[in-house]
Amino acid sequence: MQLTHSLTFFSLFLSVSFSLFNSLSQTPVCLFLFSFHAVSVPSCSLLPFLSLLSLSSLTLRGPGATFTAWCNSHLRKAGTQIENIEEDFRNGLKLMLLLEVISGERLPKPDKGKMRFHKIANVNKALDFICSKGVKLVSIGAEEIVDGNVKMTLGMIWTIILRFAIQDISVEETSAKEGLLLWCQRKTAPYRNVNVQNFHISWKDGLALCALIHRHRPDLIDYSKLRKDDPIGNLNTAFEVAEKFLDIPRMLDAEDIVNTPKPDEKAIMTYVSCFYHAFAGAEQAETAANRICKVLAVNQENERLMEEYEKLASELLEWIRRTIPWLENRVAEQTMRAMQQKLEDFRDYRRVHKPPRVQEKCQLEINFNTLQTKLRLSNRPAFMPSEGKMVSDIANAWKGLEQVEKGYEEWLLTEIRRLERLDHLAEKFRQKCSLHEGWTAGKEELLSQKDYESASLMEIRALMRKHEAFESDLAAHQDRVEQIAAIAQELNELDYHDAATVNARCQGICDQWDNLGTLTQKRRDALERVEKLWETIDQLYLEFAKRAAPFNNWMDGAMEDLQDMFIVHSIEEIQSLITAHDQFKATLPEADKERVAIMGIINEIMKIAQTYGIKLSGVNPYTSLSSQDISNKWETVKQLVPLRDQMLQEEVARQQANERLRRQFAAQANIIGPWIQTKMEEIGHVSVDITGSLEEQMNNLKTYEQNIINYKSNIDKLEGDHQLIQEALIFDNKHTNYTMEHIRVGWEQLLTTIARTINEVENQILTRDAKGISQEQLNEFRASFNHFDRKRNGMMDPDDFRACLISMGYDLGEVEFARIMTLVDPNNTGVVTFQAFIDFMTRETAETDTAEQVMASFKILASDKSYITVDELRRELPPEQAEYCITRMTKYVGPDSIPGALDYISFSSALYGESDL
Repeated sequence: MQLTHSLTFFSLFLSVSFSLFNSLSQTPVCLFLFSFHAVSVPSCSLLPFLSLLSLSSLTLRGPGATFTAWCNSHLRKAGTQIENIEEDFRNGLKLMLLLEVISGERLPKPDKGKMRFHKIANVNKALDFICSKGVKLVSIGAEEIVDGNVKMTLGMIWTIILRFAIQDISVEETSAKEGLLLWCQRKTAPYRNVNVQNFHISWKDGLALCALIHRHRPDLIDYSKLRKDDPIGNLNTAFEVAEKFLDIPRMLDAEDIVNTPKPDEKAIMTYVSCFYHAFAGAEQAETAANRICKVLAVNQENERLMEEYEKLASELLEWIRRTIPWLENRVAEQTMRAMQQKLEDFRDYRRVHKPPRVQEKCQLEINFNTLQTKLRLSNRPAFMPSEGKMVSDIANAWKGLEQVEKGYEEWLLTEIRRLERLDHLAEKFRQKCSLHEGWTAGKEELLSQKDYESASLMEIRALMRKHEAFESDLAAHQDRVEQIAAIAQELNELDYHDAATVNARCQGICDQWDNLGTLTQKRRDALERVEKLWETIDQLYLEFAKRAAPFNNWMDGAMEDLQDMFIVHSIEEIQSLITAHDQFKATLPEADKERVAIMGIINEIMKIAQTYGIKLSGVNPYTSLSSQDISNKWETVKQLVPLRDQMLQEEVARQQANERLRRQFAAQANIIGPWIQTKMEEIGHVSVDITGSLEEQMNNLKTYEQNIINYKSNIDKLEGDHQLIQEALIFDNKHTNYTMEHIRVGWEQLLTTIARTINEVENQILTRDAKGISQEQLNEFRASFNHFDRKRNGMMDPDDFRACLISMGYDLGEVEFARIMTLVDPNNTGVVTFQAFIDFMTRETAETDTAEQVMASFKILASDKSYITVDELRRELPPEQAEYCITRMTKYVGPDSIPGALDYISFSSALYGESDL
């Protein structure tokens, strides 16, 4: 009764529909009704009258023949076929057999009777099986099929086609009809004169079908010879090739398609779906090959980066190994010029040779971080460099280099100071020796004379007084000899290179001095023996001799002091010398009085001689000094005083110039030092700024980097000022706390920091894009990290990290937190960096290739075998990557092995295992 009411309603609906739609347009009602059909597989969500609506179109010639051919393409696998679709399914047997073939499942055992109720039971078993697959059959009953109702039969077959041939087609998250259409569009996109937009008129010229075949089997059709104005020829070519070579039966008629304004959509879809399934294996193999190529490309790139890192690390470590012995060579040169050349070589090393190595070290760290990020993103284990080539090893070697470098510079400056002091002492030694040797010239011969044997009493007394004056002079020179010996001792202690000559000269002077002492004592003894024989002594000569000798000695000392060399390093020191010189000049008037007094004695002698008519010999018996000697030396002293003034003023000018150099250097250093610190802080602020995107951060950092590069000229100018300071032998600067070493270290740290920060942002961009993180998520991660980065140093302590995770909704126990810490802090440093934090927050949802996925892809290329052959690799993969696999795969060992079989399973595992590098 219910069926009767449904059919009555359906007949009424059809009548109204035919009248209404035929009056509204020229579109056949059957086509409109089919267009109302749902594009997805019929299911419980379909409209109740879906199948009945479809029946009106199934009366046409196209679908019936197509459905019959489609059914036979499956039934022949079971060794049978149908001739008449509405008759041959009436007993339900072939219908059940068709469902078993296309589903691969067993249906209930059919009833073997030939009565109507047996047929209905068999058809119901088939319909029940269809419903068990999620398809809701409305208004299609077993009775209509048994009675040979062609509309119901074709509607049922179309439902089966949708469920088993089209439903599982999926391309880019679309399914069924849309998925099949998208697949066709992609495969035919490169072909001229082909534009697939639907499943009716887009196929009328046959080019789309030929393009599908040529895309997968170019050996079967020469597409270049096809013409758009030969649709029947094109269609028949496609039908014949598909039936002969692809095992797709001819389901359509070329003339029907060409001569119909709008070919039947269901018939076209059914036929095209056969191509999809025929080429599914090739699609699967292509997908597998693409996956393998992607994985191999990642591995090849990672290996290249590893080799590049190893090469750069080896070269940098070798340079450090070669440089350290040069810096550790502390063999001092013997001359100031040679040591200054060493200092110049060291400056060349700091300005020319080291900066490129600083950049190499920074680039090495950047390459290492980038490689590790790529390895994490591709689900590969971390890269472990060769022994001794870890980033920490390079950092330690670099630290050792800088320590040796600092010690070398300190040694150079110390040696230059020592040589400067040595040169000064050596010149002073020579001057004092020359003065002393000039004084002692002839003294030994004089002391060895025996003139007293034939002298008169007066002459004896004169000789005695003369000798006393000599002893006074000799005693006055004792201090000079001691000074000479002290200078020689200091030269020896400072390791003077010509110490042998100094020692020989000093020893000669000391020996001569001892001999003079001995001779003096002998002569005194001789004179004293005869002194008692003589009584008359010329008191005036004696007084002259006694006063002239110390005054002469004072003038000798004054001349020596006025000509004495000096070395100073500051204005204060030269001012001290000027003060001493001024004090000396203040004593000149008193000395002049003494000179006048001494000259007065001579005048008195001359006056007495003239008064009493005494004939003078012109020689003072008590001294070899004459009034002319005193006058000459006094004139010399007066001439040396202004020369000394000039020398001191010149030194004042030099020290003032040095002071200007100090202030000039300090002025620049006091600007550059804070500028570097400010830039370091600004870079730190940019790296934690979350107001903009990573690209904006990158642009800001690039701007900072360019500003820093542009600032290099200021560093170079400061280096020039520093060179002038060193050349002027300036060793201190009270106007600044910044040394050139501070500026160099700060500059190198600034360059390294900006490069590292840019690299960190690049890695964050790489991580974001690879993990599919949105900018909003990244900003949220950055905000959370910054909030718990309490020290503002770009790192979180474990307790802060735990608090951060809890704030983001993690329920952490001790065991789970310990596990997470091993992921974010594998080296147990006690801190969590932002990069490690980002890696953790995205690791769980990362879509990465695995060894199992690669194995599955190789298995597809190998046609489900446990091994793969060289020919298969070369056929399915590009040449470069095929050879990459062939050279690295080991021989397959197994009971099913054949000659030349390769083990793709162990190779896939090795792709995700530890690197040999």
